[in-house]
Amino acid sequence: MAGILPKLIVFMAIFITLLTVIVDGESHSFSKTLPLRSKKLKREKMSHLHFYFHDIVSGRNPTAIKVAEAESTKTSPTEFGKMVIIDDPLTEKPEATSKLVGRAQGIYAMASQSELGLLMTLNYCFMEGKYNGSTLSILGRNTVMSEVREMPVVGGSGLVRFSRGYAHAKTQWFNHTTKDGVVEYNVYVIHY
Repeated sequence: MAGILPKLIVFMAIFITLLTVIVDGESHSFSKTLPLRSKKLKREKMSHLHFYFHDIVSGRNPTAIKVAEAESTKTSPTEFGKMVIIDDPLTEKPEATSKLVGRAQGIYAMASQSELGLLMTLNYCFMEGKYNGSTLSILGRNTVMSEVREMPVVGGSGLVRFSRGYAHAKTQWFNHTTKDGVVEYNVYVIHY
């Protein structure tokens, strides 16, 4: 009996330690919970951003460049398997000469075999006004033949950090020969 008691104490100590880690869900060696006020976070607000996205595939200075495709992409009616890197201008109005407010930087891939459906993962990097230096991250599906498409905003930085929301995309102009296009975006985000 005397030999069992020390083993029982060791077992209980290990059990309580494991239970504490499981219930607490945190490893205190690299993280800790902070109150919101410690980061000077005040009340949440909603912002609406409106701009035009210029996807330029043709010409001497394209802003969207194909970087990969499958062999079967060449015969696919939806270009399934094609991947494009973008650094597209975001402007205040639909004209390319309009004031530049930011850039859309990221990747889109043709991800549907049955329709023109893109997987878009990109950042809107703003360089104008109060949002200068701030970014919004988009990750979602864009069915380009739909009149209006909705994609989720999954995060942000700068003035829009902790963002969540959605982006509505509506094609303003598309050239079927060059595949250049202009898309109107209305983005609604909740942030601090």
